Amino acid sequence: MKRNVITIDEGKCIGCGLCASACHQGAIGLVDGKAKLLREDYCDGLGRCLPVCPTEAISFEEREVEASVPKPDPEAKQPDTLACGCPGTNSKTLAREASSEQVHTQTERSFGKTHLNQWPVQIKLVPSNAAYFHNAHLLIAADCAAYAYGNFHAEYMRNKITIIGCPKLDEGDYAEKLTDILVRNEIKSVMLVRMEVPCCGGIESATKTALQNCGKMIPWQVVTISTDGKILEN
Repeated sequence: MKRNVITIDEGKCIGCGLCASACHQGAIGLVDGKAKLLREDYCDGLGRCLPVCPTEAISFEEREVEASVPKPDPEAKQPDTLACGCPGTNSKTLAREASSEQVHTQTERSFGKTHLNQWPVQIKLVPSNAAYFHNAHLLIAADCAAYAYGNFHAEYMRNKITIIGCPKLDEGDYAEKLTDILVRNEIKSVMLVRMEVPCCGGIESATKTALQNCGKMIPWQVVTISTDGKILEN
């Protein structure tokens, strides 16, 4: 697939490493004192590295990037850290017991059992090729949804991989990142949980664009929640 990927001018690079720290995908590293694009298929094209470069050595170019990658081995141990940045972006699967489809008890709801199955959860932070996406039921949710709907974990996150975002607060469009996730992985289904507010139209639009552009037939549905916590559309 053709998309924007960074290119680095080694003549301008001073080896400060700021671009590697800014990259949430682990696409950039320092080699022999110079920044290098280690994996162009890891580059998400969001350009977090551009504004931090003090010598303007980084730019975008559109080129063909191989979209298909080997299916991850579910038995393989995931790395404890990424190649760059904050420990909060470390990709990991969280061990949870498989839940049945039976209604959860009031006691379980009261104690607020978590159903988060992976980390990180922010759309812009999750690695597109993370092993936990393989054969996953994907939940794409607006940031506010879990606060507005009290039983969000048990009803929507259970047995799913959850990624969240807010198009009003985040720069750029989620469509490219979501398309990359759908192309790279065997996603079984997609559920979008959004709020009734107009700004959530951005995350719904990006999800639909990704589903259209990924070249796969993936079952999907949209759930809309009101600001007072009622299900408006399901």
